[in-house]
Amino acid sequence: MMTRRDTLLSVAASALMMSAAPTMTPAAAATPTAEEDISKLPRQKVELVAPPFVHAHQQATKDGPKVVEFKMVVQEKEVVIDEDGTKFQAMTFNGSMPGPLMVVHEGDYVELTLVNPATNTMPHNIDFHASTGALGGGALTLINPGEQVVLRFKADRSGVFVYHCAPGGNMIPWHVVSGMNGAIMVLPRDGLKDRSGKPLHYDRVYYIGEQDMYVPKDQNGKYKAYASPAESYVDTAEVMRKLIPTHVVFNGKVGALTGKNAMPAKVGETVLIVHSQANRDTRPHLIGGHGDYVWETGKFANPPETNLETWFIRGGSAGAALYTFKQPGVYAYLNHNLIEAIELGATAHFKVDGKWNDDLMKQVSAPGPIPGGSTN
Repeated sequence: MMTRRDTLLSVAASALMMSAAPTMTPAAAATPTAEEDISKLPRQKVELVAPPFVHAHQQATKDGPKVVEFKMVVQEKEVVIDEDGTKFQAMTFNGSMPGPLMVVHEGDYVELTLVNPATNTMPHNIDFHASTGALGGGALTLINPGEQVVLRFKADRSGVFVYHCAPGGNMIPWHVVSGMNGAIMVLPRDGLKDRSGKPLHYDRVYYIGEQDMYVPKDQNGKYKAYASPAESYVDTAEVMRKLIPTHVVFNGKVGALTGKNAMPAKVGETVLIVHSQANRDTRPHLIGGHGDYVWETGKFANPPETNLETWFIRGGSAGAALYTFKQPGVYAYLNHNLIEAIELGATAHFKVDGKWNDDLMKQVSAPGPIPGGSTN
């Protein structure tokens, strides 16, 4: 007798094979000469870290192309996504929402080992928006529980790009909004530049992945909990089709980047903020700060805009912004759909240490009674 898990496995595999069929003929494998050239390139193995942090990397390099090796393990797990204890059946790359930010340079080769442990219940794959061919790699990476696959692609254009799971058909949006998305940053080999070609440098980099979630409720209006992702699918799909998220969060849960989880910085430091949204449009805003340089579409070959108050990230893409902090204090970074930020959770904090500059802002007089009791 087929279980719901078996049915979902079959549906995902069939949908992906049907959509990918045209990409499989004629074969588009690299020529033997190209394969031989790649084998001579140096290799670098990178240990990924959970967002908002990013693995160590060079901002610019004079070295030639290399093969950068990454490994990600798909984790299906129950997580708590708000202060009310709402439980959510997440599907993740490496256990985090979003998945880790990968960093390479233009011209490098990305070689990813993707692992789907036997303890999982669903098939998974990966679609890199930075790659070319085979549904972004999705047609070459579909793996069932207990399998792994190795994919290599050339990072032939710079920028920040989304990656996400895309196992086929109606499985695609479900896997994406269940947490299976992240980003890759392909830096120009000579680093970031302003509109005139002047080099730009960052002291810190943080990765913020915005996630819309669709959690079913019971007849009493309480959020429901499930034993596995497969058990949640039917109810979750019904909520998803109404296009109204129950939660909109940064990095997997309400409060993931606020309070004691605030991202640290110092006055005078320049911070690069990478922001992705794999499913819905969003509009990041830094309260009390600006986007000194903003690649709104996330593509470093295009000149950055400057001095933006709010910028726009299209659903299914990532953007990047540079800001040099000038004042100490707590800065709120949020989706400037303020309903989604305040009511649904899309808010983060930067905690900046340093000395206050009265020239930039000063409270000339503290709040107090109106002199003479006048109302004018």
